[in-house]
Amino acid sequence: MVTKELLKSQIDKVAEEYFVVLYKIIKAFKSSISDDTKKRFTKKDKIASWHQFIKETYGCLANDPIERGEQGEYEIREAMK
Repeated sequence: MVTKELLKSQIDKVAEEYFVVLYKIIKAFKSSISDDTKKRFTKKDKIASWHQFIKETYGCLANDPIERGEQGEYEIREAMK
């Protein structure tokens, strides 16, 4: 596993002629994880959790169906003008 300490110790050993290349590589990795990418992962996580919720609750009212009760009687009011 690469740790920060290991990375820092190895960067000190890089020859100056490779600094530009190393910098471009680091920038490429940094920009590849943009805010848009983070939003897409977050959206996927939300969708996955919604699907999990449906799987866990599907059919939970199968033995006790929802029924609409009687509506009762309402007073008759004057017509609107």
